Amino acid sequence: MDAYQAYMREVAQPMRDELTNNGFTELTTEAEVDQFMAEAKGSSIVLVNSVCGCAGGLARPAVLYAISEGGLKPDNLVTVFAGQDREATAKMREYFGEIPPSSPSIAILQDNQVKHFIPREEIEGADVESVVNHILTGFQAS
Repeated sequence: MDAYQAYMREVAQPMRDELTNNGFTELTTEAEVDQFMAEAKGSSIVLVNSVCGCAGGLARPAVLYAISEGGLKPDNLVTVFAGQDREATAKMREYFGEIPPSSPSIAILQDNQVKHFIPREEIEGADVESVVNHILTGFQAS
């Protein structure tokens, strides 16, 4: 690992921990993504994490609020980290079908099928409450 990659991994660690400390499983390899998707049962939230401001200020807090205070109880919480775990993120995006790559983004799955997707464009510039409501509405619709 070169110095830049090591630095970025260190910078991103608190962003990873924010999710894993709250029940998310981090998928860091293609094999982990494939295994999760092959075995996924019930409802899942997949957060495509990133280092950008709208991930830290909106996407991660909104998802965490939705599951802690909003009453959202998905069967599975997983995350891939765009720009960090590139292969795992690319593999997860293959499962999203024709949905264009977007980070951060939030996919709501039923079993292994995307039922609702919230791209960066619907996160960036919004307030946390709006993103929480979008998550809760998308989860109920799926």
